[in-house]
Amino acid sequence: MTTVHISESIWLNDSDLCSLAHIVEVSGLAEHDVLDLVEAGILEPTNDDPHNYLFRIDCIVMARKARRLRDDFELNPEGLALALNLLRRVSQLEQELAGLRTKRK
Repeated sequence: MTTVHISESIWLNDSDLCSLAHIVEVSGLAEHDVLDLVEAGILEPTNDDPHNYLFRIDCIVMARKARRLRDDFELNPEGLALALNLLRRVSQLEQELAGLRTKRK
């Protein structure tokens, strides 16, 4: 018996923008969940119009991560924001450590 794994990929770059509706569509989050992430400072829109928010395309990755964490660990919005902030900080510290290791060599 052969097992087939299907994966989805998205090409991300720093210059593309996407709408709130697109984030909702591809992340699996409801609009109010995405807006909660904006309010918590996890997702940062590029504009100040809450009725027509635009996001850098890399926000899709964070929104998908948020959905997986929320679903896997049954997190409420506050717990989700805390977990995402901690993961972001760990990533920053890992990057700093890698930079220091590179300089030392």
